[in-house]
Parts: sequence; structure tokens; C-alpha cells
Amino acid sequence: MEQELLEQRLQRIRDIQALGYRPYGQRFDFTHTIPQVRAAYDAKTAEDLAEKVPLRICGRLQTIRRMGKAGFAHLLQNGQQLQIYVRKDSIAESDFQLFQLLDIGDIVGAEGYLFRTRTGELSVHVERLYFLAKTLLSMPEKWHGLEDVEIRYRQRYLDLIANPEVRQVFLTRGAIVASFRRQLEARGFLEVETPMMQPLYGGATARPFVTHHNTLDVDLFLRIAPELYLKRLVVGGLDRVYEINRNFRNEGISTRHNPEFTMLEFYQAYTDYRGLMDFSAELLRQVALDATGSTVVDYQGHTLDFGRLERLSMRESIVEFWQAADRPTLEQVRDPEWLKCHSTKGSPGEALVDLFERVVEARLIQPTLIYDFPIEMSPLSKNKPDEPAFVERFEIIAAGMEIANAYTELNDPLEQRRRFDQQLALREQGDEEAHQMDEDFLRALAYGMPPTAGEGIGIDRVVMLLTNSKSIRDVILFPLLRPEGPIGLADELRAADTSA
Repeated sequence: MEQELLEQRLQRIRDIQALGYRPYGQRFDFTHTIPQVRAAYDAKTAEDLAEKVPLRICGRLQTIRRMGKAGFAHLLQNGQQLQIYVRKDSIAESDFQLFQLLDIGDIVGAEGYLFRTRTGELSVHVERLYFLAKTLLSMPEKWHGLEDVEIRYRQRYLDLIANPEVRQVFLTRGAIVASFRRQLEARGFLEVETPMMQPLYGGATARPFVTHHNTLDVDLFLRIAPELYLKRLVVGGLDRVYEINRNFRNEGISTRHNPEFTMLEFYQAYTDYRGLMDFSAELLRQVALDATGSTVVDYQGHTLDFGRLERLSMRESIVEFWQAADRPTLEQVRDPEWLKCHSTKGSPGEALVDLFERVVEARLIQPTLIYDFPIEMSPLSKNKPDEPAFVERFEIIAAGMEIANAYTELNDPLEQRRRFDQQLALREQGDEEAHQMDEDFLRALAYGMPPTAGEGIGIDRVVMLLTNSKSIRDVILFPLLRPEGPIGLADELRAADTSA
């Protein structure tokens, strides 16, 4: 069936060429986009349009209705459609013959003037027709609502054509990124670029992807985070820097994880994690406003309010969300013996994090800032002066998902070396995600880094929340998928072309 369709479409190309039209590659200078036409003239009456409004538009054919010596079609462009009207006695004979050869999915241009049909629909009365590109494959049978998830992710081009709400997700994503940029630059942050291929990976706990540089004959790692490079820049005197970066982590795939993802990371000298708490609340509030027009959004049956950010220490959150009858006191949660009784993890700090993940994390629906983490989980964070076993760190969680991670940066090279040594010990015990020793980063710290706080915000997860998208794959244009088997399209095109 596909082979027969290809042969039919290739014959259409020859017929179109015989009329004097180029099937591909013709420039078309339009006067309006279809959304511009709709915005400017949707409210106009037939009387308002009595004085002809000339225009040139283009788009993909969404519908065709042929009725003898006339016909209607809808063109789709930038997510909106507009009807065109083609009448035999109003255009050249070759243009009308071209109209008879069009298929749904073809891309055409139309020149004419606006009017309203008897049913009141805004339309273009076509005086000249242009052919811009031929579709050789049929659009999905129900292409006004493509639902097959595998096809939607793998053939995102069809998804964007068929599902207007998908297009809106990525328009919103663009608005979110633009809002972050605008806010940071208004506060004096400089956007920078750091290496994606690194001789040592660091800045997070994750397994890397490995590649090889042939000329240098060295293995390199795709970055898991830009953190250590951005802090080098702070050492160099760039007091406020940020990067909207692609990171790569060789980990599992889920509705919240994709091996390739986008982060915003920013670093500010002469502040600490508490300074970033207020900053983060304002960033997220304004991003929600810029992207959706409100700080309140719906997400998977929940109403989230980004206009307020509740703050709890990790210990306080365990007391707050404890589900069993024997709710602990804050003093008990501070007690290593109590923690040992309620977790199988080794150290008190690991036990605390284990309890937090089991008892609290999934129940944090409203945007919530959780602060003060055990040192075991934070090899790059600065210790709390009054409690050295904890560090000055916070995470922001919404709908049970971590969307941001921030801390006062460790700027003591001696302490950082001790932390790296601890991480090396974990690697020797089999922890593949533990940090490596980064000698050059230690050297940078040895020159002196001012007191600094840094933060990473997961762009993909913020987009999920602000677009009510259940899976991270819904907000990444081309998510990683298992390779599909041979499609065979090249052979079919070859056979159809040869038979023609």
C-alpha cells in the first residue's frame, strides 16, 4: 500500500512539473502569516472586507473540498488555519489544474484577497496559486489528533503538525527559558559557555557517557554538570555567571529522567544559600507569570502555587510529613540513635536522607524549599558553622519532583581536597557515581574563590509543571528512544523512482 501511494505521489510530481511548477525549493515571499491574518481580521465583518484586502499566505494543506469548478481548502501555519477559496474563472487554467492535483499535506502559497463566505468564515479568494513542496507520504488517518505515543516521540514533526497543544508546550518552554535569561541578565549575570567534553567529570553524582578524541588519543566524558568550570570563572573574577546547558548522565529513563537534559546553573559571588532562597522564589514566581500568565497552575490533578515557596529544614519536613501515629519530635530526628532505629543506612546523615526520601519527598506537592543537608550527600557544599555535619544546601521540590538544587559553595581548598578523598574512598568501595579528584579545580580554589552560592534548576521539569505534562518526554523535542528497526523507506523510494 505504501509503495503504491509513493508511486501515485511521484506521478503527481511529474504531472505538476508538466504544468510548469517546481515541486520543491521555490522561494515564496508572503505578506502575512496565518496567525497575523487571524489576529488582524477575525473580528472584521463582510462589510468591513468589501474594500479588498490583498495578501499572500502559505501553509500546509489540512483539508480539501473540490466541487466541480470551485473548491475550498484549509492551510495550516504556526498552529492556526485559514480557509482558501479557489474558483476556476478567477485563476489561470494551470493554477486550477494544480488545485486538482493537490494532496492533503502539500505545502502551497496563495495570493488573493480576504472575504467572508456565506457561512461567515474568513477566507482568501485565490487569484494565484503557488506550489512549494510535495508530501510523498499520507498524513496520519486521524492527524488532527495523533495519539500513538511511540509515533509522537519518534516522529515529532508529525506530532507538532497534528496536535496544536504540543506546539503550545514548546512555545511555553521557549517563554520559560527566555524568562530565566531576562531575569538573570537584569541582575547582572553573564551568560557563558563551558566544555561539554571534559577530561574529568564532576559537579554531580552520576555516571558519565564516555567518548574518545582520535587526534589527542584521550578518552573524554560528556559533562554531567558545568559546575566546576563555572566556579573556575568566579575565581577568575566573573562574579555572576550562568549557563543554560545540556547535561548527559548515563542513567535510567523514566517519566522524570532523560539521559540528555537541560539545566540552568548560575553562581553569585559574595552571597550564600540563604541569599539564593529569596532569589529562587522570585525567579520561579516570575517564570510562572511570564509563561502562563499566573503563578497558579494545574498539574496532574493538583493546583500548584508558584507565588509562595514554603521553607522547611530536612529534619522539620520529616516531623511535618510523618504518617505513622508515633510522630517524632524535632529532638528525636536530631538523635543518631533514633535515626539508626528507623533506617538501615550506615551513617546518621545517610539515614536522615533515606527517611526524607521515603517519608517526605513524594508528599511535597506545593513548591517547597528543603534546606540543611547532611555532609555525606554534598561533597561540594560548605559546612554549617554551628553544625559541621551539615551543609548549607537546599532543594526545591514540587509535585514530588526536585526542580532545583543550591548551596553555599565550598571555597576552602584543603576541605575540598578532604571531600574529594572521601569520594575516592567511595569509588574504591564500588560507588561509580562518586566524584573523582580534580587537581585543576583544587588549584583554582587555591588562588582564592570569594564566598559564593550556586544553583541548578532543571528546565525540563519546570516545563513539565508549567505545561501540565506528565512525562519529561513530552517536553523534550527529541527524547532518547530505543533504535527502531529498519524503516525501509529508502528502498521504497528507490523502487518507486525506478518504476517511474
